Amino acid sequence: MKKSSLLLLTFIGLLLLNGVSFATPSTTYWTPATTDIQPFGVLHIGVDNYFTVFKKAKNGGSSFGTDGGLTIGVLPFEKLQMEVGVDLIEPTDYPISFNAKLGTPEDSLFKGSPALNIGIFNVGTKKNVTNQNIVFGLVGKTIPVLGRLFVGPYFGNSNALVDKHGDKENVGFMIGFDHGFFPAKDNEGNEYKKIVLAADYASGKNSLGGGGVGLNYYFTKDISLLTGPVWFNEKEINGKWKWTIQLDINVDPVKGIQKLFGGLK
Repeated sequence: MKKSSLLLLTFIGLLLLNGVSFATPSTTYWTPATTDIQPFGVLHIGVDNYFTVFKKAKNGGSSFGTDGGLTIGVLPFEKLQMEVGVDLIEPTDYPISFNAKLGTPEDSLFKGSPALNIGIFNVGTKKNVTNQNIVFGLVGKTIPVLGRLFVGPYFGNSNALVDKHGDKENVGFMIGFDHGFFPAKDNEGNEYKKIVLAADYASGKNSLGGGGVGLNYYFTKDISLLTGPVWFNEKEINGKWKWTIQLDINVDPVKGIQKLFGGLK
């Protein structure tokens, strides 16, 4: 078999033989207000789009650059997890940014303990332009019947995270919520919810400030499509409210290679 054919088959195997759930960094909807962290060795692929609906450009119609992100879990522990990621947003002048998150899941510290996270995102490459360097902390807890609730503070680079006048607006809080409906199982017996209601909000009159609510539909446990409206605290920065469509896929490269070469025998 030629090397090029083998590489192509390997790539296809990674995409098709495995499955999925969250964005870069792991997010609820508009913000990273979730304590979810990518499992060790599982690669997340996310593509996010935001655009106005039925508005001509002269009347405020606009869109953000498409965000293509990769995030992967890097710690092989059950009670302490970490993910790192990179985003490419095009078309923009400085398209690359980085993120990371460290945390513990629920019940890991003691029975009934909340999930705890600390992380950083929007670590851009242009000084005082895209290097917002937003550091955040989160507490998350599953509330019976209601769903999962997340809340915590954030602060960023005061020279990059500013309001419409250029004044610093670099401190605030985030809150997120999700609730799943219609339980399902895949062929391997893994449980998941077919539809998840997701909502979040970030304070501050800056590029992060705002929130939204939408529905996440899971085609499989590992492939989902999230959609709904997003509004902003500072229209002069982000423009008018927009609609978002977010495709999320998780793949396990090790399992993908094992299944691929096992199937070629």
